[in-house]
Amino acid sequence: MTQSPLLVEELAYEQAFAELENIVAALESEERSLDEAIAQFERGQALAQHCAALLDKAELKIHLLSGDEMIPFEG
Repeated sequence: MTQSPLLVEELAYEQAFAELENIVAALESEERSLDEAIAQFERGQALAQHCAALLDKAELKIHLLSGDEMIPFEG
């Protein structure tokens, strides 16, 4: 699996999440060297943190735009 040429911080949420899903699937299904698996795991950790940060940022922005009238989403 080739790593994305983009830095994790440059990825949009959708891009980061899709790459994270690919890494998880590859780690679960393919045999690879320990070094490759560790490198993918490290990138996956960075992607997961980036996705969480983007979601936190979006939630804060919604909260700021909505003020105290924010209605909980039940999906």
